[in-house]
Amino acid sequence: MLPIRSSDAAKTRLGLALDPEERDVLVLGMFANTVGVLAGWPSCRLVHVVTSDYAVIDVVARDLTSVLTVSDPGTGLNDALRAGRDAAVAAGATAVLMLPADLPLLNTASLDRLLAAADATIAAGNGGPVVIIAPADARTGTNALLLAPPHVIEPHFGPESFAAHLRAAATVEASVQIIDDPLLGFDLDTTDDLERLDLARRLELEAIGDEIEDALTFANVG
Repeated sequence: MLPIRSSDAAKTRLGLALDPEERDVLVLGMFANTVGVLAGWPSCRLVHVVTSDYAVIDVVARDLTSVLTVSDPGTGLNDALRAGRDAAVAAGATAVLMLPADLPLLNTASLDRLLAAADATIAAGNGGPVVIIAPADARTGTNALLLAPPHVIEPHFGPESFAAHLRAAATVEASVQIIDDPLLGFDLDTTDDLERLDLARRLELEAIGDEIEDALTFANVG
Protein backbone atom coordinates (compact mmCIF):
# COMPACT_ATOMS: atom_id res chain seq x y z
CA MET A 1 0.00 0.00 0.00
CA LEU A 2 1.09 3.55 -0.47
CA PRO A 3 -0.23 6.95 0.58
CA ILE A 4 -0.35 9.87 -1.84
CA ARG A 5 -1.15 13.43 -0.98
CA SER A 6 -2.36 15.99 -3.47
CA SER A 7 0.55 16.85 -5.75
CA ASP A 8 0.11 20.49 -4.74
CA ALA A 9 1.03 19.57 -1.15
CA ALA A 10 3.74 17.03 -1.89
CA LYS A 11 7.50 17.51 -1.83
CA THR A 12 7.54 21.16 -0.89
CA ARG A 13 11.21 20.82 0.04
CA LEU A 14 11.98 20.45 -3.66
CA GLY A 15 10.66 23.96 -4.19
CA LEU A 16 14.15 25.45 -4.03
CA ALA A 17 15.19 23.49 -7.12
CA LEU A 18 11.92 23.20 -9.05
CA ASP A 19 9.04 25.53 -9.76
CA PRO A 20 5.58 24.28 -8.65
CA GLU A 21 4.67 22.89 -12.08
CA GLU A 22 7.97 21.00 -12.44
CA ARG A 23 7.63 19.63 -8.92
CA ASP A 24 4.08 18.44 -9.50
CA VAL A 25 5.04 16.69 -12.74
CA LEU A 26 7.93 14.88 -11.07
CA VAL A 27 5.78 13.86 -8.08
CA LEU A 28 3.10 12.49 -10.40
CA GLY A 29 5.70 10.59 -12.39
CA MET A 30 7.15 8.94 -9.28
CA PHE A 31 3.71 8.04 -8.00
CA ALA A 32 2.63 6.51 -11.30
CA ASN A 33 5.90 4.57 -11.50
CA THR A 34 5.42 3.17 -7.98
CA VAL A 35 1.84 2.13 -8.69
CA GLY A 36 2.88 0.54 -11.98
CA VAL A 37 5.75 -1.40 -10.40
CA LEU A 38 3.52 -2.73 -7.62
CA ALA A 39 0.68 -3.60 -9.99
CA GLY A 40 3.12 -5.47 -12.22
CA TRP A 41 4.76 -7.37 -9.37
CA PRO A 42 3.44 -10.96 -9.43
CA SER A 43 3.67 -11.29 -5.64
CA CYS A 44 1.35 -8.33 -5.05
CA ARG A 45 -2.31 -9.30 -4.97
CA LEU A 46 -3.78 -5.81 -4.51
CA VAL A 47 -2.37 -2.28 -4.39
CA HIS A 48 -4.17 -0.09 -1.88
CA VAL A 49 -3.62 3.63 -2.55
CA VAL A 50 -4.65 5.89 0.32
CA THR A 51 -5.55 9.33 -0.98
CA SER A 52 -8.07 12.12 -1.23
CA ASP A 53 -6.94 13.01 -4.78
CA TYR A 54 -9.29 10.69 -6.67
CA ALA A 55 -8.82 12.38 -10.03
CA VAL A 56 -5.14 11.44 -10.10
CA ILE A 57 -5.88 7.82 -9.14
CA ASP A 58 -8.51 7.57 -11.87
CA VAL A 59 -5.90 8.52 -14.46
CA VAL A 60 -2.95 6.55 -13.07
CA ALA A 61 -4.88 3.33 -12.41
CA ARG A 62 -7.51 3.44 -15.14
CA ASP A 63 -6.17 0.25 -16.79
CA LEU A 64 -5.06 -1.49 -13.57
CA THR A 65 -7.65 -3.78 -12.03
CA SER A 66 -5.39 -4.61 -9.07
CA VAL A 67 -5.41 -1.05 -7.67
CA LEU A 68 -7.96 -0.07 -5.03
CA THR A 69 -8.48 3.39 -3.58
CA VAL A 70 -8.81 3.94 0.17
CA SER A 71 -10.08 7.25 1.49
CA ASP A 72 -7.44 9.23 3.37
CA PRO A 73 -8.79 10.08 6.85
CA GLY A 74 -6.87 13.36 6.70
CA THR A 75 -5.27 12.95 10.13
CA GLY A 76 -1.69 12.24 9.15
CA LEU A 77 0.51 9.76 7.32
CA ASN A 78 0.37 6.94 9.87
CA ASP A 79 -3.41 7.12 10.13
CA ALA A 80 -3.54 6.92 6.33
CA LEU A 81 -1.36 3.80 6.40
CA ARG A 82 -3.54 2.25 9.09
CA ALA A 83 -6.58 2.85 6.89
CA GLY A 84 -4.83 1.14 3.99
CA ARG A 85 -3.73 -1.76 6.18
CA ASP A 86 -7.23 -2.28 7.53
CA ALA A 87 -8.65 -2.27 4.00
CA ALA A 88 -6.03 -4.83 2.95
CA VAL A 89 -6.86 -7.07 5.91
CA ALA A 90 -10.56 -6.80 5.09
CA ALA A 91 -9.67 -8.00 1.59
CA GLY A 92 -7.90 -11.05 3.02
CA ALA A 93 -4.27 -9.91 3.26
CA THR A 94 -2.01 -11.92 5.57
CA ALA A 95 0.94 -9.56 5.04
CA VAL A 96 1.24 -5.94 3.95
CA LEU A 97 3.99 -3.85 2.39
CA MET A 98 3.99 -0.13 3.14
CA LEU A 99 5.86 2.12 0.72
CA PRO A 100 6.19 5.84 0.13
CA ALA A 101 5.47 7.04 -3.41
CA ASP A 102 8.80 8.84 -3.87
CA LEU A 103 11.12 5.95 -4.75
CA PRO A 104 12.37 6.86 -8.24
CA LEU A 105 14.50 3.72 -8.64
CA LEU A 106 11.94 1.17 -7.45
CA ASN A 107 11.58 -1.97 -9.54
CA THR A 108 10.28 -5.51 -9.10
CA ALA A 109 13.79 -6.91 -8.50
CA SER A 110 14.13 -4.82 -5.34
CA LEU A 111 10.70 -5.97 -4.19
CA ASP A 112 11.63 -9.59 -4.88
CA ARG A 113 14.70 -9.22 -2.63
CA LEU A 114 12.51 -7.78 0.11
CA LEU A 115 10.06 -10.67 -0.16
CA ALA A 116 12.85 -13.26 -0.21
CA ALA A 117 14.16 -11.82 3.04
CA ALA A 118 10.67 -12.03 4.53
CA ASP A 119 10.26 -15.67 3.46
CA ALA A 120 13.64 -16.60 4.95
CA THR A 121 12.87 -14.76 8.18
CA ILE A 122 9.47 -16.44 8.51
CA ALA A 123 11.07 -19.85 7.96
CA ALA A 124 13.81 -19.15 10.51
CA GLY A 125 11.24 -17.93 13.03
CA ASN A 126 9.00 -20.98 12.57
CA GLY A 127 6.11 -18.85 11.32
CA GLY A 128 6.29 -16.20 14.05
CA PRO A 129 5.60 -12.49 13.42
CA VAL A 130 8.01 -10.77 11.04
CA VAL A 131 9.03 -7.17 10.42
CA ILE A 132 11.17 -6.43 7.34
CA ILE A 133 12.56 -2.90 7.08
CA ALA A 134 14.35 -1.18 4.21
CA PRO A 135 15.80 2.02 5.68
CA ALA A 136 16.42 5.22 3.78
CA ASP A 137 20.05 5.84 2.81
CA ALA A 138 20.69 7.91 5.93
CA ARG A 139 19.24 5.10 8.10
CA THR A 140 16.90 7.47 9.90
CA GLY A 141 13.77 7.01 7.79
CA THR A 142 11.91 3.93 6.54
CA ASN A 143 11.43 3.38 2.82
CA ALA A 144 9.73 -0.02 2.97
CA LEU A 145 7.99 -1.83 5.79
CA LEU A 146 6.76 -5.39 5.30
CA LEU A 147 4.61 -6.78 8.10
CA ALA A 148 3.40 -10.34 8.61
CA PRO A 149 0.83 -10.45 10.06
CA PRO A 150 -0.33 -6.97 9.05
CA HIS A 151 -1.02 -5.79 12.61
CA VAL A 152 2.24 -7.02 14.15
CA ILE A 153 3.30 -3.40 14.77
CA GLU A 154 1.81 0.00 14.06
CA PRO A 155 3.38 2.25 11.40
CA HIS A 156 5.66 4.96 12.82
CA PHE A 157 6.64 6.84 9.66
CA GLY A 158 8.12 10.28 10.17
CA PRO A 159 11.34 11.56 11.78
CA GLU A 160 13.55 8.71 13.07
CA SER A 161 11.03 6.13 11.86
CA PHE A 162 13.69 3.46 11.33
CA ALA A 163 14.56 3.37 15.03
CA ALA A 164 10.88 3.62 15.99
CA HIS A 165 10.00 0.57 13.88
CA LEU A 166 12.89 -1.40 15.37
CA ARG A 167 11.73 -0.56 18.90
CA ALA A 168 8.14 -1.52 18.08
CA ALA A 169 9.28 -4.86 16.64
CA ALA A 170 11.41 -5.58 19.71
CA THR A 171 8.46 -4.86 22.00
CA VAL A 172 6.40 -7.65 20.40
CA GLU A 173 9.43 -9.93 19.94
CA ALA A 174 8.99 -10.09 16.17
CA SER A 175 11.75 -11.44 13.96
CA VAL A 176 13.41 -8.49 12.19
CA GLN A 177 15.35 -8.31 8.94
CA ILE A 178 16.97 -5.10 7.71
CA ILE A 179 17.39 -4.79 3.95
CA ASP A 180 19.97 -2.34 2.66
CA ASP A 181 19.04 -1.93 -0.99
CA PRO A 182 20.15 1.11 -3.03
CA LEU A 183 16.95 1.00 -5.09
CA LEU A 184 14.76 1.08 -1.99
CA GLY A 185 17.08 3.29 0.05
CA PHE A 186 17.01 6.24 -2.34
CA ASP A 187 14.02 8.53 -1.95
CA LEU A 188 13.56 11.89 -3.62
CA ASP A 189 12.95 14.27 -0.77
CA THR A 190 15.35 17.21 -0.98
CA THR A 191 17.29 19.25 -3.52
CA ASP A 192 20.39 17.17 -2.70
CA ASP A 193 18.46 14.02 -3.61
CA LEU A 194 17.41 15.61 -6.88
CA GLU A 195 21.04 16.31 -7.75
CA ARG A 196 21.92 12.66 -7.09
CA LEU A 197 19.19 11.34 -9.38
CA ASP A 198 20.43 10.33 -12.82
CA LEU A 199 19.24 12.88 -15.36
CA ALA A 200 17.95 10.23 -17.77
CA ARG A 201 15.83 8.70 -15.01
CA ARG A 202 14.51 12.11 -14.00
CA LEU A 203 13.46 12.82 -17.58
CA GLU A 204 11.67 9.45 -17.76
CA LEU A 205 9.69 10.25 -14.62
CA GLU A 206 8.88 13.75 -15.83
CA ALA A 207 7.60 12.33 -19.13
CA ILE A 208 5.26 10.02 -17.20
CA GLY A 209 4.12 12.96 -15.08
CA ASP A 210 3.50 15.08 -18.17
CA GLU A 211 1.23 12.39 -19.61
CA ILE A 212 -0.81 12.34 -16.42
CA GLU A 213 -1.05 16.13 -16.34
CA ASP A 214 -2.30 16.12 -19.93
CA ALA A 215 -4.89 13.45 -19.13
CA LEU A 216 -6.09 15.39 -16.08
CA THR A 217 -6.39 18.57 -18.13
CA PHE A 218 -8.35 16.74 -20.82
CA ALA A 219 -10.68 15.22 -18.22
CA ASN A 220 -11.31 18.61 -16.62
CA VAL A 221 -12.02 20.23 -19.97
CA GLY A 222 -14.32 17.39 -20.97
